[in-house]
Amino acid sequence: MNPRPQPASAGLVMLAHGFNRAWLYLSRMRIALLSAEYPPQPGGVGDYTLRLGTALAERGHTINVLTSAANVLVGLSSLPTQAIAAWGWRSWREVVAALDRLRPDVLHIQYQTGAYGMHPAINLLPWRLRGLPTRPRIAVTAHDLLMPYLFPKAGPLRGWVTRRLLRDADAVVVTNEQDFAQVAEWRMARMPPQTLASAGSRYLAADLPVVIPIGSNIPVAPPQGYDRADWRAQLGVQPSDLLVAYFGLVSRSKGLDVLIDALGQLPEHMRLIVVGGMATAPADRAYAEEVHRHIDAQRLGRRVISTGHCAAAEVSAHLLAADLGALPFADGASFRRGSLLALLAHGLPTATTRGPDQMPRARLPSASFTLRPLVDGESALLVPPSDAAALASALLRLADDPALRERLAAAGRAWTAPFAWQTIAAQHEALYEELRRET
Repeated sequence: MNPRPQPASAGLVMLAHGFNRAWLYLSRMRIALLSAEYPPQPGGVGDYTLRLGTALAERGHTINVLTSAANVLVGLSSLPTQAIAAWGWRSWREVVAALDRLRPDVLHIQYQTGAYGMHPAINLLPWRLRGLPTRPRIAVTAHDLLMPYLFPKAGPLRGWVTRRLLRDADAVVVTNEQDFAQVAEWRMARMPPQTLASAGSRYLAADLPVVIPIGSNIPVAPPQGYDRADWRAQLGVQPSDLLVAYFGLVSRSKGLDVLIDALGQLPEHMRLIVVGGMATAPADRAYAEEVHRHIDAQRLGRRVISTGHCAAAEVSAHLLAADLGALPFADGASFRRGSLLALLAHGLPTATTRGPDQMPRARLPSASFTLRPLVDGESALLVPPSDAAALASALLRLADDPALRERLAAAGRAWTAPFAWQTIAAQHEALYEELRRET
């Protein structure tokens, strides 16, 4: 018996399905993510790189991570890794060799000023790669815009190497509006005035940085069998205690000393859990010792729990065990702060500091932004930086108002929804596709 003829529309559907499968295959890309910081080394940028790479791999792309050799030797990464021995001038040769092997469509540098040993080789890497006969397209995510130290009396050279990195890249990703304004100015400055005056809108749009927020590095996923009351009991927290959580590596920019001062102004039943270990820089280690002396001087040791570095599941458990969050960043809350996203995603009513992302917006293309700023009293309580009395007052307000805590917890979870890693990966995917089309 002959098979029943298919209607023409069915044939078109099958043809369209075939085209869709072919497009999915063709749209898969080879991406190399370069980050000096990477797990098991603790740090936000390393965790970010792993989360981004994992989300991109789940979308069908081939991901390789170029990172410090010490991170590769442990062999714990779920993504393929390539070792870079050191981040001086010799790193250029190692990176070029890795790119020859991997042949990625895009090399994406995750830049944080202090992560590459303060050596300018990473800043000049895009310039070096431009001299190759064949090279991938180059993207840079500026996780911060701090000036590198380099050497004594480096002077204007410190700013020059940072600007050079962001000018030489084919595309720049920033995580917040304040950095957008600064990087846009730098990238426009690379064009001669006569060229800038005559450039079309398409060129100008392509030359602007792209705003893609970071996501929380800590999913809401405590260990299997987690029980909040048992976890609090193991920490020595009484049912009547109100537990305030601080999360992140201990460094001066995160204002833990201000939080200790605020704790000294709070009732005895309010305790603090510091979730996270010390940062590795000598200045950060000195600051951590300073904080410990400060705790002892105020006789607050009984009220402070320090966990040290924890696995992600344990961090999640600690945050779920807490009642409030406090992150008094010295430079204000920002979209680049993964620790803030983690607290809000875990439903912690949080007091943090007013930062540049809560200031009136600059006159920038509105289409570039989808980020909603934190609003005082709606998604968090915002206080001035370095003001222990204001922070203590905000935490007391939360302690005394269960309805406010419940409202902020729900609003915080909703605020973090656009920061899902699959959403972030899709935004990167669109950027990579655009870069690949320009080759």
